[in-house]
This record gives sequence, structure tokens and C-alpha cells, in this order.
Amino acid sequence: MSEKQRTPSGDFGGYDAVVLAGGAARRLGGADKPGVRVGGRALLDRVLGACADARTTVVVADPRPTARPVTWAREDPPGGGPLAALGAGLPLTVSGQVVVLSADLPFLGAPTVKGLLAELDAGTADGVLLTDPEGRDQPLVAAYRAERLRGTLARLGARNGGLTGLPLRLLTAELHLTRVLDPVASFDCDTWDDIATARSRIREHGLVLDEWISAVKDELGIDLDVDTGVLLDLARDAAHGVARPAAPLTTFLVGYAAARAGGGPEAVAEASRKATALALRWAEEDDAAADGATSTEPRPDAG
Repeated sequence: MSEKQRTPSGDFGGYDAVVLAGGAARRLGGADKPGVRVGGRALLDRVLGACADARTTVVVADPRPTARPVTWAREDPPGGGPLAALGAGLPLTVSGQVVVLSADLPFLGAPTVKGLLAELDAGTADGVLLTDPEGRDQPLVAAYRAERLRGTLARLGARNGGLTGLPLRLLTAELHLTRVLDPVASFDCDTWDDIATARSRIREHGLVLDEWISAVKDELGIDLDVDTGVLLDLARDAAHGVARPAAPLTTFLVGYAAARAGGGPEAVAEASRKATALALRWAEEDDAAADGATSTEPRPDAG
């Protein structure tokens, strides 16, 4: 068993995802933990966003509205614990690699999921999981070889008369695992203090803009990656070169023009380029007018 720092993701085949979202949340007083909002989005939706490119996503819980379509499953009896939930969700997957996630990971993103899969694809381990800063395994933030996972669950169930109530450590003890240290993505929300920490953290200067853009895209049903730096530069140029209210109105018009042009990052970039050039020309005329108004050179004789 090895421990590594996370490496950039490489190429890998398709994968399925199983998200466990049916726990009792006793440390939250029985609250609906997957529905608790952090940064304006339900915890479950945040996790679903991180595995949005999965071929099949199975959520083990009672059905609820989600930001994207998923397949629902439930362990029998409900509340049988994580291994029982995994045993209910895994049969609905078909890919050779499966990502297993809990529904309480506010900082999990697609790069972490891709990194886990790339690490799994590049090595020979049965699975790749995250560890937290204290070195604790996070087997519910992991990528596994599906065949090996299915076989191990079957053996554990046969040996113990079923999977209900079994701890996750029985699973990890049976598998050859690679461990990846990631103190951010491994952060999970078990208590209200954890929720408060997550809500505060995403409002920090280095995170708040990306978090807000992700939340808006989820709310509007937009799956579009654009260069936000270009749009911010455009807003700055419009505000400084024209007038402050021009910034939000110009970016809105850029979005509208990009949509009419067929959408996509290229359309946004082209509309932004044109609007930026216009804002700069506008500013140049203002500068020229200001220079003319303060000039002390005599005017040519009009007569």
C-alpha cells in the first residue's frame, strides 16, 4: 500500500459513479444532510457536479430532485450502512471503473475525480482513495476497479450473512489500495461546525468567484466553461472606459450575442473580443476629447 501526492489526471476510459446519500446524519440531529446547502447548492448536487461525466450515476437514497438526472437505488433495509448501500448501488453500474463518493463533500471537484481515475488507470492497485490531513482513509472518495469491488463485497456478504451494519474498514482491508493525500477534497461535513466551516471557506477571496460561477451555472442549467478572466477584463474596460453601469449590461449583451451565434466558449470569446475593442475605442475618444478641451494651442482661423 502506497501513499502519493495527487498527480495530474491522464487519459482513462469511461466510468460509473455510486453516490451514497442515505445516511441518518445523527451528528446533524437527523437533518437532511444531502440537501443542506453550502454556497447556495445542496451538498448532493455539488458531488453530482464533480462526477457529471460518469456514464451512469447511481445515488443510493430515497429519490429527490437533483440538478441532473441520476439512477436511484436503496439498500434493504434502509439505513444498513455504507457497505450495504454500496452493495445496492454497484449492481446498477456496468463500467470497468467506478467512483464511490459520499454526498457530503463540499469541496470535491471534477479534477479530483479525474485524478483518482487517472491514478487507478496508470497503476495496478484495486483502488485509489483519498486520505485526510490526519492520515485517515476516505474510502467514500475513491475510484475502484469494479470487478474487484464486486467480488470483495460478495465475499464479505457471504462471510457475514449480508452487508448490513458492516464497517468500511472490512472492505479496505481486503483491497490493495493507493492512497492520495488531499486535505481539501477529503473534507466532509459530519457536524454543523463542519457545515459552518465549509460555508465560510468558500467565501474566501481565492475561492468565492469560482464557487459563485459554479452555483450560477448549476442554477441556470448551464454546462459551459469560459475564460472568466476575459469577461472580467471586459467588465473592467466597460466600467472605466464608458460608465460603471456599462459593465453588467455589456457582459449580458455578450452572453446574448454568444447564444445567438450558437453558444460555446468560442462564441463567448469572440463576442467579448469585439465588445472589449469597442470599449477601448470609446475610451480613446474620451481621452482625445479631454486632451482637446485642455489644449492651449490656438485654433486655426476659421475665416
